Amino acid sequence: MGVAGAGAVNASPINASAIKVPAKYASGIKMAMDATYPPDEFVQNGHLVGFDADLGTALGKAMGVKVTLVDATFDTIIPGVQDGKFDVGNSSFTDTKAREKQVTFIDYFKAGEGYYEKATSKAKFNGLKALCGHSVAVETGTTEQSDAQSQAKHCHVNVLSYADQNQVNLAVSEGRADLGFADSQVAAYIVHLANGQFKLTGTPFETAPYGFIVAKNSGLAQPLLAAIKAIIASGQYKAVLDKWGVGQGGITNPGFNEATS
Repeated sequence: MGVAGAGAVNASPINASAIKVPAKYASGIKMAMDATYPPDEFVQNGHLVGFDADLGTALGKAMGVKVTLVDATFDTIIPGVQDGKFDVGNSSFTDTKAREKQVTFIDYFKAGEGYYEKATSKAKFNGLKALCGHSVAVETGTTEQSDAQSQAKHCHVNVLSYADQNQVNLAVSEGRADLGFADSQVAAYIVHLANGQFKLTGTPFETAPYGFIVAKNSGLAQPLLAAIKAIIASGQYKAVLDKWGVGQGGITNPGFNEATS
């Protein structure tokens, strides 16, 4: 796992005039993220940082518009995109069929799900069935919450939902939850930053695409897709992912609404 903020992002320039953005966004784009999810999006020295933050900024430059990163609680972002409060949701959104009914996804990354627990724990967890008989901490509105709740229909699982990832981590460290459940690279980064307090358990599973989200008929889907393709071709995309140690999730062929479930 790479160190936060390590390394420079050097890549070829992009001709922003080649990407057509609707005139209503000429003054800028508001891009929402829940900044409690390192290394994807989090606050460092008072600034929103992470690989999603860097990608959002790069996409704005590729489209020739200013991107303003806005911190928001995760479960408010889809409604905020739908009602126009935010123009883009950029917060490690797993593309699912259910979410595709609400917003349009422009997929740009692949991630799995993973578990972490206190370093002193003797328990081992691997896959959703391992949750049976245990308490698991998740962030409200995430795919992990949905998956844990689905498993709870088949056996007893105590699903503890919290507003942000920091509260999830605290529940695990204080022993209220047997394990934490997050996207695989996020779980690995939580462990990396925990100074020996946590450890990973099991292997990543349920790999699925991440997508930027926009309101249906917003006019932003095509420009964002073109911008993602441009930063991939220029080398900026790879440089950002490598900077944050998440290159294993990189893709070469972004697209729309590619959920498989």
